[in-house]
Amino acid sequence: MAPKGSQRTVNKVVAENRKARFNYEIIDTYEAGLVLTGTEVKSLREGKANIAESYASDEGDEIWLINSHLPEYLQANRFNHEPRRRRKLLLSKREINRLRAAINREGMTLVPLKIYFNEKGRAKLELALAKGKKLHDKRETEKERDWNRQKSRLLKAN
Repeated sequence: MAPKGSQRTVNKVVAENRKARFNYEIIDTYEAGLVLTGTEVKSLREGKANIAESYASDEGDEIWLINSHLPEYLQANRFNHEPRRRRKLLLSKREINRLRAAINREGMTLVPLKIYFNEKGRAKLELALAKGKKLHDKRETEKERDWNRQKSRLLKAN
């Protein structure tokens, strides 16, 4: 049996925004905690979440996750949460100020990339500071992806 400290822990990804890397140029990423209720955590542990249409917004001195969908936990009965409620993100003051400056000055967007559970079992959100891609940039990304796929096929054939 391996010693306790040598075991690798893997973050369990619950929800991923796969279109974000195609639609946006990712400048920087941040790890943020989420303020959740008990039923939301249980729903996340079941692996049911959708952050495809969600985004983050700064309001006052806080950053909020808006339009994320965490379905109701079926066993919770009347103590359930609202599936599309706004959820507060936990970031340090310095990170919030840095993000607010980038959003206001450079016209960037806060896009959630994935929700996962860390080694301690806490729900975390990977948040990206991103700039929207133009149509020609998206075409270039598509061409590059196709070329890499074709190149790997040719190398496998030899």
